[in-house]
Amino acid sequence: MDSPTGIRWRRLGGLKPIKTKRKSKEVEADTNKNMVEEEEPLSPSARLFHEPNFNVHVTTILGIKTPLSPQVIKEKLMHTLVKHPRFSSLQVVDEKTGEMKWVRTKVDIDQHVVVPDLDRNMGSPDKFVEDYVYNLSKSSLDKSKPLWDLHLLNVKTSDAQGVAVVRIHHSLGDGTSLMSLLLACTRQVADPDKLPTIPGQNKKTTNSFSGLSKPKFWKYYLIAVWLFIQLIWNTIRDIVMFGATALFLKDTKTPIKAPPCSELNPRRVVYRIVSLDDMKVVKNAMNMTINDVALGITQAGLSRYLNRRYAEGKKDEGETQKRNNLPKNIRLRSTILINLRPSAGIQVLADMMEKDAEAKWGNWIGFVLLPYKIALRDDPLDYVREAKATIDRKKNSLEAVYTFSIADLVLKFFGVKASSDLSHRIITQTTMCVSNIVGPQEEIGFYGHPIAYLASGSYGQPHALMINFQSYVNKMTMVLSVDESVIPDPHQLLDDLQLSLQLIKDAVLASC
Repeated sequence: MDSPTGIRWRRLGGLKPIKTKRKSKEVEADTNKNMVEEEEPLSPSARLFHEPNFNVHVTTILGIKTPLSPQVIKEKLMHTLVKHPRFSSLQVVDEKTGEMKWVRTKVDIDQHVVVPDLDRNMGSPDKFVEDYVYNLSKSSLDKSKPLWDLHLLNVKTSDAQGVAVVRIHHSLGDGTSLMSLLLACTRQVADPDKLPTIPGQNKKTTNSFSGLSKPKFWKYYLIAVWLFIQLIWNTIRDIVMFGATALFLKDTKTPIKAPPCSELNPRRVVYRIVSLDDMKVVKNAMNMTINDVALGITQAGLSRYLNRRYAEGKKDEGETQKRNNLPKNIRLRSTILINLRPSAGIQVLADMMEKDAEAKWGNWIGFVLLPYKIALRDDPLDYVREAKATIDRKKNSLEAVYTFSIADLVLKFFGVKASSDLSHRIITQTTMCVSNIVGPQEEIGFYGHPIAYLASGSYGQPHALMINFQSYVNKMTMVLSVDESVIPDPHQLLDDLQLSLQLIKDAVLASC
């Protein structure tokens, strides 16, 4: 393949490490703490995100309810985010060992906070913000400084009075950890001294013996043995599928399947804000989780969208779209990257920045391959029933643990390139990536600026489509990061997802 030029060349080259040679006097002048941090090597997963075919950046859009005050934000950043070791460190190569390590450096906040001079009353501000993020995805972060920046756009959009765009290289952490760190920089609007609270998972256990006499010990033992057998069987099945995917098993070539080298293309990030309460209506009525509902909406929305795409170019296209145009037995899977390291939590991260306390941080990434059933259903509730059955089976599997272990073994015995090639192979054999990030229950402020919505996406991934669900108070933001050469109409896909939620909710209310 010919070498790309311009921006594509920078993306293809990835984030190559900076080679530095520190003088002994400089080392002696460091504090003991910084010396310990300096000796900390990059985790295998962090090194993976520096490979040319896996140069992933996370972008988070914060809609703000008031005009932005750049100076206030800069001053607050110096006392919070900049105090986090990863956000004040360079990634360098030790000339003796060749290992990449974190090295603390002095942060010039003006090099990380970008404030373009804009007309607040410009025409088409929503399109301007969308194009701004799109243009950001054409470039990589400057590797000569810590790998993050913040863009403050003082424009009035349909959903906000100002927009902040945070861009972070994925080697600094996984999506959930980065979101937790960002939230640790916020406070509740109603009580500026309090951190946000994230709703805990309601772990409801189903009692199969409700209303019956309590089973004897041997019955409990049989149930435990049966659940263990299911766990082993599901894990074996998932590992076999993982191996088959790495070797030969690929998804059906649908209109949303990425072509080779899609990771080099910029990404269009679009979002739609819907009611979280509507999703809770479905959740409560069908005794499931918000994650189940989100997956059901995704299956329904993708089925509608693909049915329309398959009708393109056919005679009487408008009439054809009303019929079932989907091929039978479509194999369509999403790759979910799961960080196996337990999240430190917002309070711990806040203490780390404000009090120099310690907190666990880093990427321990495992893969989960999640299949989707693409079809047109007469009953919209079938989409969420199927989604719940799929997720329940995945929960009863050690797939993420074993896939992480496999990738770690490949890294140790064959090196970073082989591990990167394996990860890239798995992702390119599947169709998309999906995530669901739980946000605060109450309204929060970003350094005194009340937040209207949160929307997280990414670029640099091989998938042409990434779908992220981000909750905030009583809102759910559906965010798409798309390769426009594959999905030229992302707003239409958002329409299909939103309509799918409405149809599922209406079906639930009709059945009550």
